[in-house]
Amino acid sequence: MLLIYTHRITKRVKYIFKLIFENLLGIKFVLTSNKEDFRNYNGAKINYSKQIIDDEIFFLSHNLLFEKGIKEQNLLFSESEQSKVFFINNNKKSALAFDPFAASFYLVSRYEEYLPYIKDKYNRFSAKNSIAYKYGFLDKPVVNIWAIKIAEIIKQKFSSFNIPEKNYKFIPTIDIDIAYSYKSKGFVRTIGGYLRALKNIDFHEIAERTKVLTKSKKDPFDTYQFIFDIHKKHNLNPIYFILCADYAQYDKNINTQDNLFRSLIKSIADYAQIGIHPSFASNTNPGKLKIEKNRLSKIINKEITKSRQHFLKLDLPATYRNLIKNDITDDYTMGYASELGFRASICSDFNFYDIDLETETNLKVHPFAVMDGTLKDYMKMSDDNAISYIRPLIKQVKDVNGTFISLWHNESFSNAKTWKGWQKVYEEMVKLSI
Repeated sequence: MLLIYTHRITKRVKYIFKLIFENLLGIKFVLTSNKEDFRNYNGAKINYSKQIIDDEIFFLSHNLLFEKGIKEQNLLFSESEQSKVFFINNNKKSALAFDPFAASFYLVSRYEEYLPYIKDKYNRFSAKNSIAYKYGFLDKPVVNIWAIKIAEIIKQKFSSFNIPEKNYKFIPTIDIDIAYSYKSKGFVRTIGGYLRALKNIDFHEIAERTKVLTKSKKDPFDTYQFIFDIHKKHNLNPIYFILCADYAQYDKNINTQDNLFRSLIKSIADYAQIGIHPSFASNTNPGKLKIEKNRLSKIINKEITKSRQHFLKLDLPATYRNLIKNDITDDYTMGYASELGFRASICSDFNFYDIDLETETNLKVHPFAVMDGTLKDYMKMSDDNAISYIRPLIKQVKDVNGTFISLWHNESFSNAKTWKGWQKVYEEMVKLSI
């Protein structure tokens, strides 16, 4: 057991030490604010405070974990431990030249997303607003890297102290925003599709739509057998997130009363985990989440406990509070649409800490690192070049024995139009990830 002294035990201290030591390193620990108990302890111990006590491992603490509420932080950066670091100090007795616990809390709690920021066109926090992007460490799971460095420091001081080995994991996830390109759209949407194609003089789409509707050709978005086969081949367990919203500007999936769509959902649920894909509209009308979740639950006759926000629409803390209110236990939204990498600077799951309420919640956040649309639509990457951007992210996660989560859409496997060639990108990514 590891004994940790700190001059004041706060909720923030408890949260981040639990995350780093128990969750990331598998180390059992006890916190104390009693100096005498700390002095008399003969086992492995760490001092996290303002002053060194004896000859222990000492981390000079920043004030962040002993504060309440939100305020602008004075973030000075330097280069250390394979990345930029902040909350730096000049104390030569400190085990590191910065406070890894305060820095980890700042990143994982998404402290900067509570501060004022300029929103993107979908009213989201943009990657370019983040310190990870600005200072060049968005592609690194620095919280995991720092945790491993802390473990090394402990082992150097206490060579007999046991630190268990963690295992790398890969979790593929699939979002179903639009289940079919042409099928099950209803009369009005189908006629509208034909008229739009005529206006654009797109005779190929007119012919293709007609062939699909007359059942002489497979719908291009009906890629589910391919997705099933590749995951079965590599013994992977994907998670599907399904949009079950009312039709709206940004929510255009099939009506959940459609028999074909319902049959598809049931067939997927027979072999994979299913989560709700809360609609874009649910962000301005939180009550919609309950309706959409109930729709999906009734179709598969199971409780829904997983989610990922459509458009990755995440407004802290409101979005997560609404998920908790509706009994969602695991969320997979933590990532950026416009950039690859680690939004919370971590590649392991963690519990959401509500800074406004100063409390650790039971909502488990699962960060993803790669999305198909980021590569093709935002970065304008060709299928030939995409894997060169994915490969180093996978390596980063494997190096720290974290969890690599990918985000793909069913239409991305269509191998048609703008997605031509992206099947092979996914296959190569899977091979690299296992």
